[in-house]
Amino acid sequence: MDDTSTSGRAEAQPIRLKRTLGLTSLLLFGLSYMGPIVVYPTYGVLATVSQDTIALSYLIALGAICFTALSYGYFAKRLPVAGSAYTYTRRSFGSYAGFMVGWALLLDYFFLPMVIALTGTVTLGAVFPDVPSWVWVVGFVALITALNILGIEMANRLNIILMVAQLAIGGLFILLCCHYVIGASGPAGLLSVEPFFKSGVPLSATMAGAAIAAYSFLGFDAVATLTEETIDPTRNVPRAILLTALIGGSIFVVSAYATQLAHPGLLFDQPESAAFEIAKKIGGDVFVGIFLTGLVISQTASGIAAQASVARLMYAMGRDGVLPTKVFSYLHPKFKTPTINVLISGAVSLLAVKLDIATSTSFINFGAFLAFTAVNLSVIRQFQLSGDKTTIGPIRGVLLPLLGAITMVWLLASLDKTAVAMGAAWFVLGLFYLTWLTDGFRRVPPEVTL
Repeated sequence: MDDTSTSGRAEAQPIRLKRTLGLTSLLLFGLSYMGPIVVYPTYGVLATVSQDTIALSYLIALGAICFTALSYGYFAKRLPVAGSAYTYTRRSFGSYAGFMVGWALLLDYFFLPMVIALTGTVTLGAVFPDVPSWVWVVGFVALITALNILGIEMANRLNIILMVAQLAIGGLFILLCCHYVIGASGPAGLLSVEPFFKSGVPLSATMAGAAIAAYSFLGFDAVATLTEETIDPTRNVPRAILLTALIGGSIFVVSAYATQLAHPGLLFDQPESAAFEIAKKIGGDVFVGIFLTGLVISQTASGIAAQASVARLMYAMGRDGVLPTKVFSYLHPKFKTPTINVLISGAVSLLAVKLDIATSTSFINFGAFLAFTAVNLSVIRQFQLSGDKTTIGPIRGVLLPLLGAITMVWLLASLDKTAVAMGAAWFVLGLFYLTWLTDGFRRVPPEVTL
């Protein structure tokens, strides 16, 4: 009878996510989500918006993100459930504010795979203009969806290979830019303030560029969505968040700086394909082929990571009753992956055929900036509520997160009007859903545990 009872209990155990990821895997996941060479697909568009101060735009975005990364690290070490702007805001400002921040963050996660599919399509469309764009979108979405259904372990193994390849190609691009500059103006040409400061360019243009450039950083916080699949998450998750932001941001700034030295100005045949023009200029047709391979690898790795994150965020929301449980909390019995959520994300990604890069990146940044602002303010709130302030001083507990919140609000205000309108519409939709979910604010919404 005991054996039967034991067997029955074993069979009744729920399917759970597997803890297999260490610090290195988390860091690679975050960097893949960001994409070390993601600078190039959006280079022409960003250079145009920032009026050729793209390196400074990335530097401003890096500073803003690092303040927020420190705030994420603060919470990841102090809360048993590490990693969610939703969780941090809920603990600091209450259930309703937490839900709305989580809804804003969902905008970032939910539509980011679509934006990655879009940038990949624009990249391939510039090289193969005769192929319909929908072919690239469908092929890309089908590939990353299949990999994410098969499991995080397989995606992680492939991710390591893809990361090494794109880092190598990105490094080669920078070296060729430097070689070109030295050949044109000597070694002294590598030292210039032009990529950062140009007379006559207003700060508003650079900030508008920074608001788009921040898209490249989305992913430094996404490693937190893998908390339940991480070994020793309270130690590894906060470290991975900060390292991802610092390493990825440094790569972006150096890449933009070197590219601007090799190709100053805004003379492009097409802004969307500016990177290929520069690649041909510094390395010829052979390097263009290598560079195209690198961009495809980068988009694939980013797509895998982005889709994996949103699928797990929806899984957590479904498991805790914020979204319909039967649908969103489902895990495949063999692969241990949230299969339905992966398929939903893939379906949404097909919308990439209808949007442009500037609008779509700004649109998802709206949700990210709101969530990041809330995380910084939550640190200040926790500092005020804490009875023991000996472990953290006012600089770490007030000044740095306040600077983070201010820079995020500034970036939010620098988004284009269409993106703000679309983001505001999403926010209002969330408010209506919260009203329905709580019976007109008569009860608290369910809590999501990530």
